[in-house]
Parts: sequence; C-alpha cells; structure tokens
Amino acid sequence: MLTPIIILSILVFPLLVAFVMSRVTRRKLDIHKLSCWGLGVAFIYFFIGHFVKTDEMVDMLPVWLPMRLELVYFTGVLELLIGVALFIPKYQRIAAKIAILVFVVFFPANIYAALNSVGIGGHQWGAVYLLIRMPLQLALIAWAYYMCLKLQVNTVDRQHVS
Repeated sequence: MLTPIIILSILVFPLLVAFVMSRVTRRKLDIHKLSCWGLGVAFIYFFIGHFVKTDEMVDMLPVWLPMRLELVYFTGVLELLIGVALFIPKYQRIAAKIAILVFVVFFPANIYAALNSVGIGGHQWGAVYLLIRMPLQLALIAWAYYMCLKLQVNTVDRQHVS
C-alpha cells in the first residue's frame, strides 16, 4: 500500500523543493516545468518497476495475453521515454498527452491485478485496492492534463497577450 504514497510524493516533491527555494531566493516559481519534472520522475519510477519487479509485472497481465514478458519490457521503455521527454520543454506537451493515454490504456492491468490479488504495489489487497488505485489514476491524469498541458497553454496564451 506504500506505492501510491511513493508515487504522489515523487510527483509533488520537485514542486515542494522549488517552492521552499523560491521563498528563500525570492525567485519566480515555474510551476509548469516543475510539474512536468515531477511527472517525469514518476514515469522513470514506473520504468524501474518494470525491470526490477519484472515477474510481478508479468503477473499483472492475463495469462491469455501473448508475449507478456516482452510487453512488460516494451511498456517499461515507453514509460522511460515519456519520463525523459517530460524534462525537455520541446516534448512536454506530447509526452503529457501520451502519459494520459498510458494511464487510461494500462489501467485494465491494474484492475486485473487487483481482482486477482497479484502481490505487487498493493494489488495483493484485492478489489479493495481499486478504491485507492482508481482515485490515484484519476489524480495522475488530472496532474498531466492541468499541470503539464493546460497550465502550459495558459502560460503561452498570457505571453502572447503581453
């Protein structure tokens, strides 16, 4: 059950550190950039899970699905690419959009894992874990949309008006 707390901490940590530093140095806080960085670090954390907990990740997928191991590696690399792209301003918009898509497309694996009590990241709690996982998934989608997409659009709009 620690996993959702770790994910949320990773997501928010860059903003918290920068907020404290901005108060000390009196510099303006770039919320968009730091929000993308937090999401980027979260995706790198997801990537690491695919290679450190590979067997457990394979267990999260239905047995009828072909090439489960290869799929775990492929999705891990995809998460790494998204994570890295979220650090590069030129790619942040597309990375945030793909991140949202990944959260939606990968969610059935979390449902399957919870319903089958797969022993990783809280899924061993069974269906009860979905009461935590679903809001977490929605929070991650909202973060990617509002903090990495919409916030950037608003910032760009304000810059054009000035």
